[in-house]
Amino acid sequence: MNKQKLVILGSTGSIGTQTLDIVRQHRDKFGITALTANSNWELLAQQIDEFNPRYAVIRDESCYKQLKAAAGQTHILAGFDQITSVATLDEADIILNSLVGYAGFESTYEAIKADKKVALANKESLVVGGELIQKALQHSEGELLPVDSEHSAMLQCLAGESVDDIEKIVITASGGPFREFTKKQMEAVTVEQALNHPNWDMGAKVTIDSSTMMNKGLEIIEAHWLFNIPVEKIEPVIHPQSIIHSMVTFRDGSSKAQLGLPDMKVPITYALGYPERLDLETPRIDWAQPHTWTFEPVDYNRFPCLRLAMDSIIEGGFAPAVLNAANEVAVKRFLNEEISYIDIPKIIDLSLKHVDSNQTISVHTLKEIDEETRKYALSIK
Repeated sequence: MNKQKLVILGSTGSIGTQTLDIVRQHRDKFGITALTANSNWELLAQQIDEFNPRYAVIRDESCYKQLKAAAGQTHILAGFDQITSVATLDEADIILNSLVGYAGFESTYEAIKADKKVALANKESLVVGGELIQKALQHSEGELLPVDSEHSAMLQCLAGESVDDIEKIVITASGGPFREFTKKQMEAVTVEQALNHPNWDMGAKVTIDSSTMMNKGLEIIEAHWLFNIPVEKIEPVIHPQSIIHSMVTFRDGSSKAQLGLPDMKVPITYALGYPERLDLETPRIDWAQPHTWTFEPVDYNRFPCLRLAMDSIIEGGFAPAVLNAANEVAVKRFLNEEISYIDIPKIIDLSLKHVDSNQTISVHTLKEIDEETRKYALSIK
């Protein structure tokens, strides 16, 4: 493959730093055009020094002077709007979007409109604006490739297959740290417990979402838009070992699964190199050793966030955007110890019932609904 010019949105986060590890291994294939960070200007400055991007963006404008002083020849930009601007750079080939939450939607949307290949680790882009992004893809030479391990698995299982032949997609979930907790035990869950994921090392927001299984709900919505699959054909199952990342059953009764040890570098590498596969230094499964992998159904009574997410995409309209905004607020309030763990789904449910709109979906109306929902979710006692 020709050397690709890469923009990393969220380069100081978990996905961003792992992407740079991959670039270090494949400097002949990738160059860095732009990096962005929220407020971690010290790490961003180190990345600038190593990779010498043409541009760097710090979202927190109060960090601009420190970064500018440490940045050498790189052109430094500040503020949220500048993140979207580097996502549409003429010289960029691939936009890796690892921003967290609703903040990533507009960059994905604008990058697709600018005919970019988008490696998407921001599932909220499709949760909030899947309808708009799909419409944009129809009129774009751009491409949308998933970085989530589950959706990367689906893409790999569907290579050479017709979407019309899909009978069911099975999306796996580890079950998080509370897989065996009773509802009573969940009432006393602490922030520290919720941040202790058994298999994956992720940021705080995603880790909490994994513990409530909202993460799986968001991924089901994402899969719906990525592969044009009805939610009714997507089944979540608990798979504590996190080895099988997704499975596809076809109408002739056969199934395909994608397997691998828990390592986000695998789906990142697949998205960056697609349709080629790139070398990756990562542990392999030892097939000569005995293994036991188990599966169990989801208990929606103990994990109501998952059902709320699935119901929201069936309802359609602005419901997924309301779900996402309410969840972001609820998770932040829990992390700040303002609410209890079991209040997270309660806030989401109340928000879905309260916020309603018959407006046409657009970037502008999505922003309005997002702001209205956040204000309401903050007000719930």
